[in-house]
Amino acid sequence: MALTNISLRFKFPPLQSSTFNHTSRKPSSIACSKAGDDGEKGAVDGGEKPRKLSEQSSWEVKDSEGKDYLYRLGAESENMNIAVGARAGMIDDVFIGDFLGKDSDIVFDYRQKATRSFEHLQGDYYIAPTFMDKVAVHIVKNYLASSLNIKIPLILGIWGGKGQGKTFQTELIFKTMGVEPVIMSAGELESDRAGEPGRLIRDRYRTASQVIQNQGKMSVLMINDIDAGLGRFGETQMTVNNQIVVGTLMNLADNPTRVSVGQDWRDADTVNRVPLIVTGNDFSRLYAPLIREGRMEKFYWQPTREDIVNIVSRMYEKDGISRKDVVSIVDQFPNQALDFYGALRSRTYDRSILKWVDEVGGIETLEKTLLRRKKTKEVPQFIPPEQTVEALLESGYSLIKEQKLINETKLSKEYMKNIDD
Repeated sequence: MALTNISLRFKFPPLQSSTFNHTSRKPSSIACSKAGDDGEKGAVDGGEKPRKLSEQSSWEVKDSEGKDYLYRLGAESENMNIAVGARAGMIDDVFIGDFLGKDSDIVFDYRQKATRSFEHLQGDYYIAPTFMDKVAVHIVKNYLASSLNIKIPLILGIWGGKGQGKTFQTELIFKTMGVEPVIMSAGELESDRAGEPGRLIRDRYRTASQVIQNQGKMSVLMINDIDAGLGRFGETQMTVNNQIVVGTLMNLADNPTRVSVGQDWRDADTVNRVPLIVTGNDFSRLYAPLIREGRMEKFYWQPTREDIVNIVSRMYEKDGISRKDVVSIVDQFPNQALDFYGALRSRTYDRSILKWVDEVGGIETLEKTLLRRKKTKEVPQFIPPEQTVEALLESGYSLIKEQKLINETKLSKEYMKNIDD
């Protein structure tokens, strides 16, 4: 059935400022009527004033400069997306268009999962009591900061030798306490654009604050291997982003509830205090005012022999390795980091994996077996090898040999044998 004599009349209120801002656009009224209806309400005449949204609405109230509420809200917002709200299926198709796509969404970034959960950590792991106490006390003190009459450092710096389980132990504590953290790495502390890493830290901090405010969960901002991104090693160059990141972290420590990501300051724009935890190997490489007392509480993590035995025992528990055997393995390879004992177990799988490759058709068919076969049928089952103390010790001797080769072999001398020292 054809529709005739139908006209659309659009009534847009005039802009109040010569500077266009997308957030100052007010809702438009649409009147549908038959042509020739002289008595319709809301007809647009040349001299008629635009109708207000409501007699009680404060959205159109002007300030001293003649700017309405929506204009000021847009000026204070960090959002620069001019296609706000243009999401297909959510509003009238008339306002979507096809030029830039139909899914420009102002809250798209916030729908992404910015926090970390630890469902993959299945099993009974050992958490060192000293480590647990330090991290738990730091988190609790920061959440009770408003009721405690003491100066509480916002940052906890966990440092120590490589491969000692600093990050893993912290994640286990997060899972135990029900903390949903926002985690960053040292690779995010540099960018080809000046100021971007500093803004990213502030944005992640505010995201953790939103987790506390909106989800009712504890949250923490964690930066792993911070000395790799901010440390000074030899003749490394200090960049503008390094300076901005250091300044951002110091400002967060001094003003943990006032964090800007580029918008105008508002008196009511305060965020929840979010504990900040950083890990690293050598904090002497960091800018001294950042790690001073009052800003960062420092915790040196060096697991004791008892901690190592307990952690490795839980690691080998499913393999049927007794605690007595674990003690003998730890004593056989002293002065090794925790990751060394994890590498022992991984190395014992090598022979079994090579045997499995031969059974499924050889190296030439691996692409079909590992990738294409997933779409049609399951990959042939791999049976893990039975762990024995002898196999673990053999793997350990192999790893020790490789460590010595790295420390003793100087490839630069091998490449230039004809040059005297």
